[in-house]
Amino acid sequence: LPFQEDGTLLTGRLVENTDEEIQRGYQAARWAGLNIISTLQQHLGDLDRVEKVVKVFGIVQSADEFKSQHLVMDGCSDVMMEIFGEDVGYHSRSAIGTSTLPLDITVEIEAIV
Repeated sequence: LPFQEDGTLLTGRLVENTDEEIQRGYQAARWAGLNIISTLQQHLGDLDRVEKVVKVFGIVQSADEFKSQHLVMDGCSDVMMEIFGEDVGYHSRSAIGTSTLPLDITVEIEAIV
């Protein structure tokens, strides 16, 4: 989930294909990716135990007119590459849009690691 450092959840539907709206989604995907990494560290104890980020799947809460789900998901992909490097962090990815998500979250992301 896209929880920020202060515990607030990033919510709301992405409507317009503007740079500002894409950036809002990008930040939500980035926070979701950071939370996935945090969960991995809690359960593995050391991120060096991660051998490969295999796939990331993102669902973006967006209007029918919004066509930039793939750019939103760059937020998660970029943080995976920043933390794990190219050998471990490079992954396949899928992104889709949906009209609603639980808790009104902007993105929901799952990863196969």
